[in-house]
Amino acid sequence: MDLQSPSRDWFRDRRAQLLAVIGLLLVVSGLAHLVVWAVLGGPWEGPVTWRKPILFGISGGLTCLSLGWAWAQLPWRRGDAWLAATVAWALLVEVGLINLQTWRGVASHFNRSTPFDSVLYDAMGLLILWVTLIAVDLTIRFLRQPTGLAPDMLLAARAGLVLLVISCGLGIWVSVHGDMRMAAGLPPEHYGVAGVPKFPHGAVIHALQWLPLLAWAARRAGVTEPSRFWLVAAATVGTTLIGCFALVQTLAGRSRFDVTPVTGTLLAAGVICLILPMVSIAMAVASRRR
Repeated sequence: MDLQSPSRDWFRDRRAQLLAVIGLLLVVSGLAHLVVWAVLGGPWEGPVTWRKPILFGISGGLTCLSLGWAWAQLPWRRGDAWLAATVAWALLVEVGLINLQTWRGVASHFNRSTPFDSVLYDAMGLLILWVTLIAVDLTIRFLRQPTGLAPDMLLAARAGLVLLVISCGLGIWVSVHGDMRMAAGLPPEHYGVAGVPKFPHGAVIHALQWLPLLAWAARRAGVTEPSRFWLVAAATVGTTLIGCFALVQTLAGRSRFDVTPVTGTLLAAGVICLILPMVSIAMAVASRRR
């Protein structure tokens, strides 16, 4: 699957190679922990749960893979290979520390019960800060430099990177806000009465996978280039609206789906904008088969 890359084998780009290998390793790690959870059992929610190795492994792996694909679209720049390698190792170490804490039976996040736990938690924060800074640099380059991508795929990549940066920024806010609440003796996982700070962070983090995949599927379905562009644009608006819904819910101190008329409208509009491109692609596939 080339995702309309100028090079069909984007993973052969030297900047993408380590990101691709570590990305696959992290996805396998997440799936392996899914098996562990199925065997050992335990709660899905909570500070100490197999959910974290599962989700962070799969999410970190997909992020590695998509960043490798994105890097391979850009012209070479001095230091690119080194920067890409640092991102790959940063995500591997971060997920590794989360796995370590879970196997130790202690919380991986907001855990300052011992100096060792505090050091590990701070290390995870620094690693993600580094990844965020590199993602910002990649985003700026995608907005300014030629890539050779078709307009629909270029929009998907640019929007996906912007939303990834926003998600990373929200993740940093989650950590800082949680530390402040812990210092005040309050639960770090909440905002206000029932807001969930990680909700908006997670709502848009995978746009860099979802939007290019949509553009690729539309191309495979035979959708014309101008129509593909508008399908990706609609999906971008939908993803953004759902992110706004999640953020407004959180800042209002409401749980994920304790909706108001305003937030309910945001959610409905976002879902419609996401469903319409998928329906259009399904119709194009059905038409080609007929």
